Amino acid sequence: MKYELRQRLAAAGIDADAAVERFMGSEELYLRFLYKFPEDPCCGELREAAARMDAEEMLRAAHTLKGVCGNLSINSLYELLLRQVELLRMGKPAEAADMMSEITEAYNAVVAVCGVSE
Repeated sequence: MKYELRQRLAAAGIDADAAVERFMGSEELYLRFLYKFPEDPCCGELREAAARMDAEEMLRAAHTLKGVCGNLSINSLYELLLRQVELLRMGKPAEAADMMSEITEAYNAVVAVCGVSE
């Protein structure tokens, strides 16, 4: 992986080295999955659920998106979603919904990087 791309990924909170290791050393396979990340519907579903204050749907979408981020080593977004899931499990949907601007900002940073290929 080119140094410049690795730097852009790191700036967006993505640990490319850990991710490539998780993908059995295949940078090509990892990048293929990473570049498909913006197609995942979970962030949109999470935003919609937060707008409706649908705690059950927020939990489902946040938990699913957290798993995707964990697998792709998108640590910046993973950490935010981990906190959001914890708040939802503690019965604090309003606090979880308040995190959406921060989550959206981190998500947009990742999506911006995903639009840049080697």
